[in-house]
Amino acid sequence: MTMSEGYLPFHPSPKKPDYTAPDGAVDAHCHVFGPADQFPYAPERKYTPCDAGKDQLFALRDHLGFSRNVIVQASCHGKNNNALVDALLTAGDKARGIAFVGKEVTQEELKKMDDAGVRGVRFNFVKRLVDTTPWEDFLEIAEKIKPFGWHIVVYFEAPDLDELKPLLAKFDTTIVVDHMGRPDASKGVDSAEFADFIKLMADNPNIWTKVSCPERLTIEGPPYADVIPFARKLVETFPERVLWGTDWPHPNMSSHVPDDGQLVDVIPHIAPSQKLQQKLLIDNPMRLYWER
Repeated sequence: MTMSEGYLPFHPSPKKPDYTAPDGAVDAHCHVFGPADQFPYAPERKYTPCDAGKDQLFALRDHLGFSRNVIVQASCHGKNNNALVDALLTAGDKARGIAFVGKEVTQEELKKMDDAGVRGVRFNFVKRLVDTTPWEDFLEIAEKIKPFGWHIVVYFEAPDLDELKPLLAKFDTTIVVDHMGRPDASKGVDSAEFADFIKLMADNPNIWTKVSCPERLTIEGPPYADVIPFARKLVETFPERVLWGTDWPHPNMSSHVPDDGQLVDVIPHIAPSQKLQQKLLIDNPMRLYWER
């Protein structure tokens, strides 16, 4: 399987973090890709990644000093969640998952994924990554997952928030927004655009966010000082509704190959107290993904 032209594989030897995560810390946003000979990529995918399987993910977890993972189905595998489920079954209680499904998914299929550790579905609204889906399909899926108590993860870019607000208001469950809604770091933390996202969270106590992916949002590059104020603002304003993750293996990065150890070292800058770190890395993800 040949990677897409220009695709950057993940860092081959990330540093050991200077920051020591507390015992029980959760990497609440990461992926598994393939391996393609066992778990083929979706024909309708927009990109072909490098293989990045469960064994590599779990080795990275241990290297970074984390205890658990939340594995998110990525668009390159489409609606086939076999690689995700296989990773969850291997990890046992050390991992939970977020699936990607269509409106045709059956209760039996959802039950099988639930038994494996899936706790939610992801709706991707990033136009360069997925084809447009009718809102009715998302609402039908939202109804189907209700019996399992699952939540909804949404991925969008900041300019698209206004058009999505009416749909988000229809979801009668916890919503987790990936990567802070992808703010424009060049506009600064006090921008009207980011203020709109903060208001969304303030007005909707069911909405959480992942203060992740500074490597995607940065203009300056490592060590991501231009993105830290956004994440810190959210952690300090909504300490009970924030999650953190590496986003390993960092699909579709074009600017640089992130060092996951360096990403971990951002944590004390966005959650400057032990209390905030405890909520961000342990209390919040455990409440959302492990407590039933």
